[in-house]
Formats: sequence, C-alpha cells, structure tokens
Amino acid sequence: MTMQPHSTEVTAKTSTIIDELKGLEGPLLPILHGVQEEFGHVPTEALPVIAHALNISRAEVYGVVSFYHDYRREPAGRHVLKLCRAEACQSMGGDAVAERLQELLGIKFHETTEDGSVTLEPVYCLGLCACAPSAMLDGEVIGRLDNAKAEEIAAEVRA
Repeated sequence: MTMQPHSTEVTAKTSTIIDELKGLEGPLLPILHGVQEEFGHVPTEALPVIAHALNISRAEVYGVVSFYHDYRREPAGRHVLKLCRAEACQSMGGDAVAERLQELLGIKFHETTEDGSVTLEPVYCLGLCACAPSAMLDGEVIGRLDNAKAEEIAAEVRA
C-alpha cells in the first residue's frame, strides 16, 4: 500500500471543509478556520483550492491568511503561549516578563521551539487589563504574570 502524497490529502480535506461551509455568507474566514483546525495551520497547498472554490484569486486568500494573526502558515507547537502586548500589560511590567519568557524558552515572538513544545505569539488584549500583565496558554487565561509565573509556565510547556 502506498501513501497518498501530502498535497492530495490537503486538497481532499480542504475540499470537504469548503463543501460544508461555502454556503455561508462570507465563507472565506470560516473555511480558513476549518482548515486550520484540521491541519493545525493553513497549508500553502490549500490556498489555490479555496481560491478556486470561492472564485477569488490566490492572492486574496493569501492576503487574508497573512493579515489575520490567528492564522498560522506553519504548524504550532504542542502548546501555544500568547502574551498580551497591549498598553495596560506593558505598563504593568509586561515587557520584562516577555523578555524573560523569550529567554527561558529560547525563542522570539512568532517562533516555535526546536523540540516543537511551544509557540510564542503576541496578542493585543486578552481583556484582563485589571490583572495585567496577562497571557493565554492553550486557551486558558493567566493574569498577574511575573518572573516566577513565567518560570512555571516555561517548565510546564517544556515538560
């Protein structure tokens, strides 16, 4: 038995997602969310499939993927750590915590550790301004970050 080429699998699964969602008004964003949920990112191979199905250019699809920060063009790590970079968090020491986390993890924003354990992303407001600085780890919000919590987070995502 031979395995299907990766792009054939991407095309087939993307087509299924498109078929389920193309009837919606403004279907591009829901389709992109569905593709990312399926693959963990929006594969390059999916862009022409989406463009053809929606009768728009590949450039338009790419423009949406590259504009919105929540769409990934590469797979994320096993954990996704989002650090708030908004003014309230910065004024409460968020920059120092961000620097410490980058140091502990050995990566910068928009990067994934070599072992694939964590992806670090900036986010501009988690709605926890009263508990600044804040972060979100795998969808769970964390308030009042400090260096001690940063070290706990780094240890947790590396475990």
